[in-house]
Amino acid sequence: MRKETKRNLFIAATYAGALFLGLLLGQNYAGEDSHAGSSGVLPLGLTDRTGKVQRMIDIIATNYVDSVDIGQLQELAIDEVVAQLDPHSEYLRPNQAVKQQETLEGSFDGIGIEYYNLNDTLMTVGLISDGPAQRAGMRVGDKIIAINGDTIAGAPFSAEALEKKIRGRRGTPIEISINRDGKNLHAPLKVFRDRIEVSSIDAAYIIDSATAYIKIRRFGAKTADDFKRALLNLKKRGAQRLILDLRENGGGYFNAATALASQFFVDKRLIVYTQGAHEGRTDYYSNADGIFGEGDVAVLIDEQSASASEIVAGAIQDLDRGIIVGRRSFGKALVQEQFGFGDGSALNLTVARYYTPSGRCIQKLYAAKNGKRTDNPAIHPTEKRSLDSAGFRTASGRSVYGGGGISPDIWVSTDTSNVNSFYRAIRQANLIERYVYSRLTRAVPAYSIENYLEGYWLADSEYEKFLQFVRNQGIDYTEPEAYATKHLVRNDIEALVGRFYFGSEAFFKVRNRSDKMLAEALLALNSQSDRQEVQ
Repeated sequence: MRKETKRNLFIAATYAGALFLGLLLGQNYAGEDSHAGSSGVLPLGLTDRTGKVQRMIDIIATNYVDSVDIGQLQELAIDEVVAQLDPHSEYLRPNQAVKQQETLEGSFDGIGIEYYNLNDTLMTVGLISDGPAQRAGMRVGDKIIAINGDTIAGAPFSAEALEKKIRGRRGTPIEISINRDGKNLHAPLKVFRDRIEVSSIDAAYIIDSATAYIKIRRFGAKTADDFKRALLNLKKRGAQRLILDLRENGGGYFNAATALASQFFVDKRLIVYTQGAHEGRTDYYSNADGIFGEGDVAVLIDEQSASASEIVAGAIQDLDRGIIVGRRSFGKALVQEQFGFGDGSALNLTVARYYTPSGRCIQKLYAAKNGKRTDNPAIHPTEKRSLDSAGFRTASGRSVYGGGGISPDIWVSTDTSNVNSFYRAIRQANLIERYVYSRLTRAVPAYSIENYLEGYWLADSEYEKFLQFVRNQGIDYTEPEAYATKHLVRNDIEALVGRFYFGSEAFFKVRNRSDKMLAEALLALNSQSDRQEVQ
């Protein structure tokens, strides 16, 4: 495999997460280049047939009865070609390519705020520590009234229009008019856009005296370094076991996954290998200097854990380095390489499959994006016969399974017993967020995060007020419905309040207090520790 190919390999994936993932503002904005007559996108080594496509576009450009946007025609043609391929190959317009790169790189030019649209008013619900907005004097809870003199509060701005107003180049200023504690500040705050660094580590803390917990949102350019730094800090604080939470992690860079997985081994071990019709087999090994080569490990996965997450989980499972807890992962074993074009657009093209150390391809069956394809070229005939069969063995000889994702060692089913129509309705209407931000975030608490985590529980009287708020929003419910999901709603409210005042880590600390999957992982790690002590 070419060196440049290795550098550019990444797992193209969708990203899911909490509110703030889509709301951090200020990335570089790049408009699409759609100049009529542009022909620099399609031709790359034209054959007779591909030349026919380009010639047809040229004929249209010079002979068609009406004016035509040739750039748009080219992109339509590209979209149709890519639609014949697998679901993960995709053509990105220039602004899409920029956004994907910024997401994976974990850095961008911006002001470092996170907001929530509360009753047509943008409320600041998070600030990047020591970021431009915080340095300029913005606070969590501030309401944005105007941007550069244009009134925002109550105005029908789309998310895209707001992004255009707030995003810009590093060093350029933006004036933000603020309402704080019900009063407008006498003058706008001038914020100078700057480089923002966003960690892909959502939380890293000690659960008990010896067990660390690390939650990873995605696999970006700095994830392995962020993980190593967080883990070293937790080891200094006495961590001997680790729970790695990869739930809802849709993937990211291929080399970030292999670098992170390498931290669990102190010898040279095969982590993953790739192979494709035009790419020979390439093996990826650990560096033999992992900082957590000793100590029990549990990895949490679910149906949204994909690609890079599955590389890590597959290596740990196949090499018997730890236990996998949760539900079957997404099942994406296709590797993309990005090919850029001169106008800023890019093609994410599947160039290889990846295989876990035991030889498993965990790609699930799929149809092409146009829905027409029924076969699956990502799985060879021999692999089709072995789907969900015990055709693979771990390093110690345990049976593991190929096809359709990583099957956990300890299965924890989704608890849907109390997720009734009432809970689904309030979540869909964002009523928990609206209630918290309109009622429970009016005064800064006079206690620390530790006091909050140990002592804050939503009072029954406050839950009654929430129910009245729900009814006032036009959602009817029965008393049994409302109280069947009380523990879920209370936990959601408590986690959101914690995040508002104390940040992302507090959100996960509160949510994890009643997390059944995490509890199962802790139980399994404690059992392993007990067995080792007996031996």
